[in-house]
Amino acid sequence: MASEKRSLITGGLILITLGVLIFISKTTSYSFGQTWPVLIIVIGLSTIIQRFRDFGGWFITIAGAAFLINELYGFDLSKYSQYLLPTILILLGAFILLRRKK
Repeated sequence: MASEKRSLITGGLILITLGVLIFISKTTSYSFGQTWPVLIIVIGLSTIIQRFRDFGGWFITIAGAAFLINELYGFDLSKYSQYLLPTILILLGAFILLRRKK
């Protein structure tokens, strides 16, 4: 029953966010193409709220934030992409090792 309630909350948050983003795209100079990463951030935050220690939720939220920064401010992630994959792999490996000790 608790997982159903969480799914309803997540679904509701996603629908509200989608509505707000469409409203913003119709009434401001920001297009939906610029603000869609907010949906990813909401999904990640919803996962974090359900389980704070869930690494997936944090990863989704950070990825959404990176996409949003790229869309709104033109931050060129391709300059740093050569460092991104190795950094992610190192952090994942460290996370797995630290989690195993507990």
